[in-house]
Amino acid sequence: MATKAFQKIYTKITQITKATCSLKATGVGFDELATVNGKLAQVVKIMGDEVTLQIFEGTEGIPSNAEVVFMGKAPTIKVSDQLAGRFFNAFGDPIDGGPEIEGTEVEIGGPSVNPVRRKQPSELIATGIAGIDLNNTLVSGQKIPFFADPDQPFNEVMANVALRAETDKIILGGMGMTNDDYLYFKHVFSNAGALDRIVCFMNTTEDPAVERLLIPDMALTSAEYFAVKKDERVLVLLTDMTSYADALAIVSNRMDQIPSKDSMPGSLYSDLAKIYEKAVQFPSGGSITIIAVTTLSGGDITHAVPDNTGYITEGQLFLRRDSDVGKVIVDPFRSLSRLKQLVIGKKTRKDHPQVMNAAVRLYADASNAKTKRENGFDLTNYDERTISFADEYSENLLAIDVNLNTTEMLDEAWTLFGKYFRPEEVNIRHDLVEEFWKESKE
Repeated sequence: MATKAFQKIYTKITQITKATCSLKATGVGFDELATVNGKLAQVVKIMGDEVTLQIFEGTEGIPSNAEVVFMGKAPTIKVSDQLAGRFFNAFGDPIDGGPEIEGTEVEIGGPSVNPVRRKQPSELIATGIAGIDLNNTLVSGQKIPFFADPDQPFNEVMANVALRAETDKIILGGMGMTNDDYLYFKHVFSNAGALDRIVCFMNTTEDPAVERLLIPDMALTSAEYFAVKKDERVLVLLTDMTSYADALAIVSNRMDQIPSKDSMPGSLYSDLAKIYEKAVQFPSGGSITIIAVTTLSGGDITHAVPDNTGYITEGQLFLRRDSDVGKVIVDPFRSLSRLKQLVIGKKTRKDHPQVMNAAVRLYADASNAKTKRENGFDLTNYDERTISFADEYSENLLAIDVNLNTTEMLDEAWTLFGKYFRPEEVNIRHDLVEEFWKESKE
């Protein structure tokens, strides 16, 4: 990489680890980019005149007298309408064979929006996935994670959300993805003819792990362009935040920082909050909504990554395989959208809150009935009916492959109520039963 006039150049490195190097330098800013022996690097620590750089490609082959050139700027991305339909790497360079992007160069990783500039979230984000829209309805400007085991089809869920979500733009940030996953997203979006509203930033397992740290900021800076400049509703999908946290741990450990819980850096909460707090609803109508996959190690939800995530976000969506129906479902017991009350029954049909509560209560009754059966107790007729209801409820509404709009979901729930229960058993307001119960039997 050619140097330019007035760039700071140093040739004496004092320490080299597997991912970082240190040297004495002045007039250098945090997050500033540099090249070390031609390899791209970024300032991650400044102690007096001691500067530490993380080398994205690793430090192999770098001598202590390597040429270090500081560029005088943080990582940037060019933003314009040309981003739509394109695939980029962690540095914002096209990887789809298309031309370079022309637009305004913007630094990534800026601050979150001032609270006084925000509007209370109030718009429904319909995903078409019944287990989300019926029980855990999303709201524009919300931040919410998907908790899933590594063997569950969370990337399939994210692709479905991208294709079905009623938003103007989808920004996908992939971290630590296999090439198969990358090609899956590319083929799904291309075949669906949806590329005109999707922007993808990808880091695969073949790329250096520390490059993952740039993906969320690249995705969110692009999202801010469309939400602020174009007043568009933007949905940001990030997968997998556990891979992002692992990259944080790699850099932290190689900088000899004292690890915190589960070998994660002590700054994990702040690092995650910096990303999730970019979710916002603007008064002008634009919004940024964040859904991020967090894979669980052995199903351990107490691990540092999901544990810290839960303190930051407004609920969680939990994927679980239902062995009774053989499908992956959005677990109604462990999932929660803390903002759903802002839209259900207001932006959706008036019976939505009552139907949601009744269905989950009956599903809980079925869970109790299954426990009784497993322990050898006799089941009542009501128990048998709740179990049958739960199986159809899982298959027809909770499964991740169900694609219905909110009205169709509610109608399906009324159909199941009418099939297995009497009106007094579902405990729904009389006026709603009068209006919708007959409809479910037609």
